[in-house]
Amino acid sequence: MALVTTNAIVLKSMRWGEADRILTFFSLRLGKVRGIARGARRMKSRFGGMLEPFSSVNLTLFDKRNDGLASVSQVDSLESFISLRENLDHIWAASCMVALVDGVTADRDSSPTIFHTLLEGLRSLARTDDPGLLTVIFQIQVLGQSGFQPQIDQCASCGRDVAAQSSRFSPSAGGRLCRPCDQGNWDYCLPMSQGSTAFLRQARRIPFALAARLKATGQVRREVEDIVETYARTVVGKRLPEKELLAAEPEPVPYGLV
Repeated sequence: MALVTTNAIVLKSMRWGEADRILTFFSLRLGKVRGIARGARRMKSRFGGMLEPFSSVNLTLFDKRNDGLASVSQVDSLESFISLRENLDHIWAASCMVALVDGVTADRDSSPTIFHTLLEGLRSLARTDDPGLLTVIFQIQVLGQSGFQPQIDQCASCGRDVAAQSSRFSPSAGGRLCRPCDQGNWDYCLPMSQGSTAFLRQARRIPFALAARLKATGQVRREVEDIVETYARTVVGKRLPEKELLAAEPEPVPYGLV
């Protein structure tokens, strides 16, 4: 058993027993790690409200590698991101961000790049006036950083150059298809114009802080949103949080807060 201190972001929180919580963190040093916070649900808990989803904390835990569940020893709040839990648009966007990171990362596989992108994504979300587009850009970046970068310059099936043509995007193949491959393909595909291709190319190649300034409207935005949402869902293997379902709740619940 080792005592480890690291910066971390709370991805999920669930009740355990009468007073405890089991949490999933994405940490700078350890990557994704689960831990139990004893007594976290008691009125006078020493953890206070510092373990809410999306919170950025300095985390100290006893790392018990043999059973996979660490013991949370101390938590110091760095950034609470309270504003992200105050309206539906921000709850949905932040929930999509942490759900994607949870879905594409393996336990205890550290990735400082993904950690810093998530942290910057939450910070940018707190000040943006377009949470939807920011979330799409975040997803494009994290998919690439985690090894699931969509193939948009060559056919995802045969490798033929498709950079100079409009085509369709196959979520199951992980990229665009050339016309011959598309014609022989029975999988669900989405239209992808040259404008959408150019947007994805820009969004994946520049740092997130700069990519967050990109704009998209009309057909390009509709195509990019459909492509990224469908592909991310295919990669993760399940639906990401949906705004309509969150809106149906009496009080929208952040991803993973049970």
